[in-house]
Amino acid sequence: MSWHLEPLVGFDLETTGTEPREARIVTAAIIEVRGTDVVGRRGWLADPGMRIPAQASAVHGISSERAAAEGRPAPEVADEIADTLADYWRRGVPVVAYNAAFDLTLLAAELRRHQLPSLSDRLGGAPIGPVVDPYTIDRSVDRYRKGKRTLEAVCVEYGVVLETAHDAGADALAAALVAVAIAERHPQVARLALAELHERQIEWYAQWAADFQRFLRTKGTVDAVIDGAWPLRELTPARG
Repeated sequence: MSWHLEPLVGFDLETTGTEPREARIVTAAIIEVRGTDVVGRRGWLADPGMRIPAQASAVHGISSERAAAEGRPAPEVADEIADTLADYWRRGVPVVAYNAAFDLTLLAAELRRHQLPSLSDRLGGAPIGPVVDPYTIDRSVDRYRKGKRTLEAVCVEYGVVLETAHDAGADALAAALVAVAIAERHPQVARLALAELHERQIEWYAQWAADFQRFLRTKGTVDAVIDGAWPLRELTPARG
């Protein structure tokens, strides 16, 4: 049976910013689906320990005041998210994250920031995965399609209803449903075993990064560097 007909786990973070090594978790969601049916759901609101920039609050709707009053301590939230993901991976259930390199790198940075075991540590030192990233897959299998590749735009392309963009639960569910829709439209993706799909995404993401970096440099941004690591980027030295 194809991987997209088996249980999948959608994962999304809403955060304080756009740099995954520096931003902090504000909300998170993990949604377990089978086909189009939701069979499990967890959500978190964290106190990130810093003021949430106004532009970030405008995106996800969580103010600094609400996060401080209602959010749980960031180390507890990061630890629970990591344990939940690791438990799914140990059972062979793929984690679906749209632009996974952002969310998983940010989570990894939070774990190190709070001196908690890494994702790999929780898997006995094994690499994380399998990860399914609809952003990376769609960009590879439909490379020349015009238009944006935001989650909202890709949901429209694949006929997936996104209830509330930038709500962690809605985005996590949409990511999983888009992954299913991509597999149904592109049988060559559905036929891949999860381990092979994971490895292909590493290659696809690296190729995209190299191509985009080359494009930027031909347009005059001679020092442009696009990180091609997936699903985890290298972490910079830890900061408080």
